[in-house]
Amino acid sequence: MRALLLAAGRGERMRPLTDTVAKPLLPVAGRPLIEWQIDALVRAGITELVINTAHLAEQIEGALGDGARLGARIAYSREGTRAQDALETLGGIVRALPQLGTAPFLVVSADILTDFDYASLSAAAARIAGGDADAHLVLVDNPPYHPRGDMGISPAPGQRATRSAPLYTYANIGLMAPRLFAGLAPVREKLFPWLYGAVEQGRVSAQHWQGRWWNVGTPQDLAAVDRIWP
Repeated sequence: MRALLLAAGRGERMRPLTDTVAKPLLPVAGRPLIEWQIDALVRAGITELVINTAHLAEQIEGALGDGARLGARIAYSREGTRAQDALETLGGIVRALPQLGTAPFLVVSADILTDFDYASLSAAAARIAGGDADAHLVLVDNPPYHPRGDMGISPAPGQRATRSAPLYTYANIGLMAPRLFAGLAPVREKLFPWLYGAVEQGRVSAQHWQGRWWNVGTPQDLAAVDRIWP
């Protein structure tokens, strides 16, 4: 399985820190945010990585290189060199598709911290490969900044993402089939609400993760997580 790490945006809520430092390179517990993600992926046996870049792209590419020192093989999907060049989540995925192969791939944000075990997604990946779904999403309890949530989960055994309550928040961890994006152009667009179309068609499975997870969005978040991570 390959993984796409989304790292192209400026991180507006993290300004002014991200005016001069690429958000994925901001340190937590002495290491850049993105390196914690890469370590987790490598431990799960996911070593073929693509990182999309735009804002301060050269910083990220210079810091991580080809990934050898981290046990990974990293390729880059450069969307530009400025924040305004970033294609958002959906556009970034579509732009990177040629580098992600034909099998289901993992999409994760470079600015989350979690002890989620990415190896646990192998069964969901097999179901997607077999045509049972087109995507699988990891959902978490609604954080304070997003109290309304994004999606619900239907009862087992189907466990499909739904638009009905109770609602959880998308954890920025998802498995995607390349066929889901067939015919799309790499234009600036977010994954949501676009993906709700597949949710409403019953083509997206989901699970609820209740372990440690943070979306590190502001300087205050960064300071708070730095005190307790790993």
